[in-house]
Amino acid sequence: AGDLVHNTFSYHFTPAGSMMETAAHALGCTVFPAGVGQTEQQLAAIADLQPNAYVGTPSFLRILLDKADELGVTVSFTKAFVSGEAFPPSVREAFAARGIEAYQAYATADIGLIAYETPAREGMVVDEDILLEIVRPGTGDPVALGEVGEVVVTTFNPDYPLIRFGTGDLSAVLAGNSPCGRTNARIKGWMGRADQTTKVKGMFVHPGQIAQVVRRHPEITRARLVVDNPELNDRMTLMCEVAGGGSEALATAVAASIRELTKLRGEVAFLPSGALANDGKVIDDVRTYA
Repeated sequence: AGDLVHNTFSYHFTPAGSMMETAAHALGCTVFPAGVGQTEQQLAAIADLQPNAYVGTPSFLRILLDKADELGVTVSFTKAFVSGEAFPPSVREAFAARGIEAYQAYATADIGLIAYETPAREGMVVDEDILLEIVRPGTGDPVALGEVGEVVVTTFNPDYPLIRFGTGDLSAVLAGNSPCGRTNARIKGWMGRADQTTKVKGMFVHPGQIAQVVRRHPEITRARLVVDNPELNDRMTLMCEVAGGGSEALATAVAASIRELTKLRGEVAFLPSGALANDGKVIDDVRTYA
């Protein structure tokens, strides 16, 4: 309460500016609705109004700070609440070196707030007004605790209810409670995009098709389709984790399923359990065209 917030989220064709202004007012803040762009005019307003809080993307805060250095303007921010982009520790530390303590939120236009960072700096605490699941990309199937998958959110907001809304973002649940004292579930934060659809020999291949292959063969505990192009010829290989190793008969059956479900030929390789990286990928396109 009492902060003067410089809100640089857009107020046009996106709800972010309005969402953050409403939240700041609820806390008892005064808001300057700066919006996006017009860097020099924004710095003139900062110099005149001396806001102590910044709200917006981390990249625009960096732009403001760099331009302020160029023009010899003193930036009055001591705190920041950023969202809309990845916020790596290196950027957070750069802001801290300028005397700005910055925290991040994970949100979408449809849902609003999903999770937020606390002073513990250990993952992000899930908002208490939503239900959050982590599922295998291309399916609605929940993954094991700690495994990377797509963030799916349910909200019973009476104005805009959404049931199992797929955000398209990757994350994973963190076990235990936050050291800050918050007891709701935590996620690791934004870890990339879940949409891994790719095109092979003119045909789209979807994560859901790979999930169908796996469901047909219960011996497979986890799988990843690797697409490469040796000698510039597209090739698909389904890397399958199989407890105890696979057989030639299973490989033949899995290859037949790949052909039936994708209309493309695919090779099959068996791996021991736990061999695939825990990064949420169902399709890994590693083709190069050099």
